[in-house]
Amino acid sequence: MDKFSQAFEADTGKILNIVINSLYSDRDIFLRELLSNASDAIQKRRFMGQTIPDLLNPNDDQIEIIVDKKKKTIEIIDTGIGLNKKELAETLGTIAQSGTANFLKENDNEEDQKSLEQTLIGQFGVGFYSAFMVSETVEVTSRKAGTKDTSIWESDGQSGYSISESSSEFPVGTSIKLYLKKDAKNYSDSAEIQTLIKKYSDHIQVPVKIKETNGESKQVNSAQALWTKQAQDISSDEYKDFYNSNFSTFDDPFLTLHNRSEGTLEFTNLLFVPTQAPFDLFEPDRKTNISLYINRVFITDDIQDIIPTWLRFVKGILDTSSLDLNVSREMVQNSPVLKKISKAITKRVISGLKKKLTKDEVAYDAFWANFGKVIKEGLYEDFENRKKIAEIIKVHSHKEDKLITLKNYIDNFTSSQEQIYYLTADTLPQAKSSPHLEGFKAKGIDVLLMTDPIDAFWISQMQNFEDKQFVSISRDKYDISSTGSDTTKPSEENTEKDEIYTSLIKDCLGDLIQDAQISSSLVDSPVRLIAGEGGLDFNLERILKAQGQDFEGSKKVIEINKNHELIKKLPSISSELQKATCRVLYEQARIQDGEMPANTQQFSQDLIKLALEI
Repeated sequence: MDKFSQAFEADTGKILNIVINSLYSDRDIFLRELLSNASDAIQKRRFMGQTIPDLLNPNDDQIEIIVDKKKKTIEIIDTGIGLNKKELAETLGTIAQSGTANFLKENDNEEDQKSLEQTLIGQFGVGFYSAFMVSETVEVTSRKAGTKDTSIWESDGQSGYSISESSSEFPVGTSIKLYLKKDAKNYSDSAEIQTLIKKYSDHIQVPVKIKETNGESKQVNSAQALWTKQAQDISSDEYKDFYNSNFSTFDDPFLTLHNRSEGTLEFTNLLFVPTQAPFDLFEPDRKTNISLYINRVFITDDIQDIIPTWLRFVKGILDTSSLDLNVSREMVQNSPVLKKISKAITKRVISGLKKKLTKDEVAYDAFWANFGKVIKEGLYEDFENRKKIAEIIKVHSHKEDKLITLKNYIDNFTSSQEQIYYLTADTLPQAKSSPHLEGFKAKGIDVLLMTDPIDAFWISQMQNFEDKQFVSISRDKYDISSTGSDTTKPSEENTEKDEIYTSLIKDCLGDLIQDAQISSSLVDSPVRLIAGEGGLDFNLERILKAQGQDFEGSKKVIEINKNHELIKKLPSISSELQKATCRVLYEQARIQDGEMPANTQQFSQDLIKLALEI
């Protein structure tokens, strides 16, 4: 038996050392790489057999794995196209010499090329060398289809390699035998190998079998990727079973999105929007749940750019043949292709949710109760999709006393209304009882009640919807005198008493307020507090204080209802009672906005003083 030995060139040895020891950080992927190569070899044989039938495998194609725990070896045998002596030297003796890439290059038929790209996995030719991460020695035995000669390639991954001819009879295909390192003996456990196959190679189209100690082989992969089937051929039960089994869920998917894109970008997505929110939905470091595949071979489930964080509850599969891999195939490059795919599937999710909202609003409201706060993060973070996200959000209408869309709100504008009025608060009951609403209730003007912390931030970023400006009724300046229908008594004309009221209250409250002014919107309450020029309302200030303890709120402007009986009596009572009354009114307004009294002791004393005067 002739044996040919070849030392690695100096540079080649250095590169191989980097590939083995530095390029891959996860040893487990060696099996994924070798199974991908085996699958490619079988697909090549099938393709060539279309024109040369003698090359076809007369039996069923398969990949068989033999694990020997005693000898600490793993053998991977495929029924693929095989390699001759020259090809072993060229393919395995040269770094990054990919047989798959060469095979694609040699085939110049455009239609066949597209078909092959969909089925062939390996492109870079370095995946084979990941075997040396776990092996002291690798032995490759191969016989090419259409030939009778069998060649054996051996290497320790350091000094070089040898190629010899085998006199033993060997079937067409390739065997890769790994002699495991001492610290990799766990891979000689068939249970461990089966787990890796299920994780990385469950959906490749060739059966992968493990040979048991009794000599029988059992298939351990599904060899069928559900997402490669046509959507019309998949039942709702099949989708649900896939969703539950692959993502460890128990609920029914709220929305299933199964799409295939062809053309410049080739990818398939099978995405699920859950019904129930996961317990860690609001964890700041929660990862997305999209698994990336390249031609049905699992690559990773830890790429954060596949879908934006505000859609982190979406689970699913992304399978593409358009995405470039780096030479390790362990991690996707920072590719513009991935960004384009990400944009496409984000738009698909938004579009799917919009259709669901239109079709079944009751079900959507239940979904919104679980995921609405997260979706609204997109209004703040995702500038590109902000307008589309705004179309699928729900907000509480004070007038309707239910969740509505922003489009619903605009469609129900009262006469002469041109702005979207909103009020932020900590809770819905607090918002409903706010004095800020009185003028709007009297005129029949709806106000959106915003009770999520994110609301104040996204509105400040977005500012308008369908060219209608958002206006905070506790902060912004507005005039509703000519808007809606007024059911209250006509307001008294401005008189010299206006100046008396404002001056009196400013003198009594002093530095507690920025200013005092007559209100045009209060109906039942004597006063309310609003943000001053350039200031923030109480709700936003509370959020900012929670984020930074050094934040100090601004002084507020007190608005006065000059028609209220208590305000009318102020000028006629003693100076001491005037101050006590004004302080109580100020603290009362703070409480109605969800604040504690600024001076609880003084507030208590003032209440007692006023009670004694009754």
